Amino acid sequence: VFVPNYDIHVARLLVAGCDVWLNTPRRPREASGTSGMKAAMNGLLNLSVLDGWWDEADYVRTGWAIGHGEVYNDPNYQDEIEANALYDLIEQEVMSLFYDRDVDGLPRRWIGKMKDAIRLNCPFFNTSRMVSEYALRGYFPASDRYQNLTVDKYAPAKELAQWKANLVQHWNYIKIEGIDISEPAEIQVNQNITVKAKLDLATLTPDDVQVELYQGDVDTNGEIVGGVPVVMQWQGKDNSGHSIYTASISYTHSGLQGLSLRVLPKHQNLSSPYEPRLILWANDPSAVRVHTLNGQVSGNDDVASGAIAQHPVTL
Repeated sequence: VFVPNYDIHVARLLVAGCDVWLNTPRRPREASGTSGMKAAMNGLLNLSVLDGWWDEADYVRTGWAIGHGEVYNDPNYQDEIEANALYDLIEQEVMSLFYDRDVDGLPRRWIGKMKDAIRLNCPFFNTSRMVSEYALRGYFPASDRYQNLTVDKYAPAKELAQWKANLVQHWNYIKIEGIDISEPAEIQVNQNITVKAKLDLATLTPDDVQVELYQGDVDTNGEIVGGVPVVMQWQGKDNSGHSIYTASISYTHSGLQGLSLRVLPKHQNLSSPYEPRLILWANDPSAVRVHTLNGQVSGNDDVASGAIAQHPVTL
């Protein structure tokens, strides 16, 4: 069905008078999907591909999801899979729920889902929250940073520019000399693991960098997914002049877990550590040594590509 002369007035009728709002973009090309938000505010149930706003919503209690957020290289194959998923949803879930009526002829479970659409989506997917979040996370910090950088005839801005130039000139001389991981023979959930790293910062100082462990689940390709950074603390220098950093970590759930190490720029006037576009990852497996508490030392067998130490974690 093609609706001619579609405008805001026609849209108002649609988002207020339908039962289901169907949206089938090709993931990940949906920019937002504001029409689906307006529909939800009127109690419409969304039936959509997990893209744009719908991927962030409670698509179980307030509608249905077409697929599971898969990414396809072949768009024709994508269309075939998602079309079949759509037909299955309509036949097996949407229609059965809509026509499940009580003695009064009302679809009570459908109405409950409509109420959830309003209750769960309206407080979050609205312009007021969006503008407030932009202000708190973007506009206000940017304004404060401008004020801080322009005092004393732009002295902080000039100092930051000089610091960046020095950082870029010497960044590639930083070396991760070693990572020592002390762990129990069998790691359990929430059990502490002590990690010590030795770095050669060359001409840079500990005030110029932030050293972090990056821990998370390890996928089938040996890569960390959904990683969480843990800041390591500088403990001083050893007799060779290397900077020593330590941290204690634990894993919050079982399965194959892993950690790596990265170095980021650090300066009080940086808007973000990623602003200089510089990062150093541990990429030499031979630099990682895993010590079990029974005194044994394991080598490269416990270290995947990219110097990721892997740990099976049990409950």
